[in-house]
Amino acid sequence: MKMQKILTAILALAAVPAAAQIGMFSNEQRTAMTAEWTGERFPDGRPKVPDAVLDKLKEATAEEAWGTLRRLGYTTQFVSGFKTVNVDDPKGDRLVGRVVTGVFMPRRPDLDKYVTEQAKKENRVGRGGQNAWVIDTLVKRDVMVIDLFGKIDGGTIIGDNLATSIMTKTGTGLVVDGGVRDVSGISEIKGFKVFARDFHPSAIANVTLTGINVPIRIGEVTILPGDIVLSDPEGLTFIPAHLAERVANDSELTRLRDQWGHQMLREQKYTPGQIDSQWTPDMIEAFNKWAAAKGSTVKMTPRSPQ
Repeated sequence: MKMQKILTAILALAAVPAAAQIGMFSNEQRTAMTAEWTGERFPDGRPKVPDAVLDKLKEATAEEAWGTLRRLGYTTQFVSGFKTVNVDDPKGDRLVGRVVTGVFMPRRPDLDKYVTEQAKKENRVGRGGQNAWVIDTLVKRDVMVIDLFGKIDGGTIIGDNLATSIMTKTGTGLVVDGGVRDVSGISEIKGFKVFARDFHPSAIANVTLTGINVPIRIGEVTILPGDIVLSDPEGLTFIPAHLAERVANDSELTRLRDQWGHQMLREQKYTPGQIDSQWTPDMIEAFNKWAAAKGSTVKMTPRSPQ
């Protein structure tokens, strides 16, 4: 069944003519390449993971997300090594949101001319530089994630003015495999979280935007539009949209299981050996009743990871 879905997506990509747009993919193609997602979508085809799932993911850790993704075959969804702005408090709010991707390449005159011509047809020209074209597409709880091939000098995707615009539109932050400028000003934008490779006073230059909401790469991670980015003191995890709820539920189950285990040890109902080994059906039943009483809808089964 999974292979059939993949083949269907590939055939759909081949059958749909490419639209004349900077994005390089039509809305139908964007839907096809994220075919595992069966829920609501944005008009551009991006998966729209529900706000409730985003809220639950704010409690998830990199280890919890990595564990679930690894078990499901997604082994390269974590990247680290960023400089940050407004994320110094490890207990502060996590950066969580739906990904809008953008990809830049070193400027080549003939390619840049073509992109500019296409942008005119899409009424993008005159609305700021190419970096602003991505910002124009953002909505609440989006996170702009930019592949700028690690460029720092002349690779500063935003300063404090564009940061203000992004924060107004999304309420979240930014991830860039490149640089940002005006860090002093950005740091004054409360709640605006930045993950960048480095900082530099230069303006963005000698690059061309070649895609909006297309697959991109940051580090060893392949990122699709509509993925969920989850920050952690250790770095960033990019969660495929169709696995976001699974990661959120597994993370909640892990936290509740730890809380219940600690409580049982304090009450001396079970030994450390019993808590740290495979739980018996009676223990699982007692845990599920305890979790339900706390308002949780997740349940542990004999097959749940322990």
